[in-house]
Amino acid sequence: MKPEIKEWVNCAEEDFEAASALFRRRSKRSTTNVVCFHCQQCVEKYLKARLAEVDLNIPKVHDLVLLLQRLLPIEPLWDSFAPAF
Repeated sequence: MKPEIKEWVNCAEEDFEAASALFRRRSKRSTTNVVCFHCQQCVEKYLKARLAEVDLNIPKVHDLVLLLQRLLPIEPLWDSFAPAF
């Protein structure tokens, strides 16, 4: 695995671990927003890792739909993850 891809995957795993830990934590304050933030970041980084793996340009955006659309020619089955408009 290329170092750039490994870095994206490692960062995605950190976000997943953070979201999981915050989700399990018992607190009087809601952590829903921060859990969702880390989940979004995890998915974004995995999508960018896949873009890097197939040598496609990685845009500096946080738009999961845009990132997914760039990957659909390579991963057509991922179309099931696209929002239905």
